[in-house]
Amino acid sequence: MAKAQGNISVAIEWLNKYLEIFMADHDAWRELADIYLSLQMYKQAAFCYEELLLSHPTVPLYHLTYADVLYTLGGLENLQTAKKYYASTIDLTGGKNTRALLGICLCTSAIARLSKGRSKEDKESPELQSLAAKVLEKEYKQRAADKLGLLTSALRSLKI
Repeated sequence: MAKAQGNISVAIEWLNKYLEIFMADHDAWRELADIYLSLQMYKQAAFCYEELLLSHPTVPLYHLTYADVLYTLGGLENLQTAKKYYASTIDLTGGKNTRALLGICLCTSAIARLSKGRSKEDKESPELQSLAAKVLEKEYKQRAADKLGLLTSALRSLKI
């Protein structure tokens, strides 16, 4: 009710109090995460998605959204974790999630930029990135051939 009335701070307070008692209510966690995302409170939203992943580990949307939040937060550790969650989304959807495939490419590119000058042990292997790029190109050829050039130039700008 508080959210509908535009009183977001009260909605957050009430949802937090509610979740202290009913921790297993995934709809409440999702609602709280959505509010935090709308306020650009990404660390708090990430916590909500962690709770959702603990209670529903096979829901690809939670993996995908958590990866998006981690990517938005940035930083080497968050990007590496985001890449893992994008990969788990691809695994859970049988390779059919375009957003997760793009997420793999974006994370790998960002990790490479942040890892410049580091030892070879810290650098990522390019196999997952090139595989994701190939699957994306195949999907675009089948479903949106007119946009294939746009995808190819975007992947090229990421140095894939």
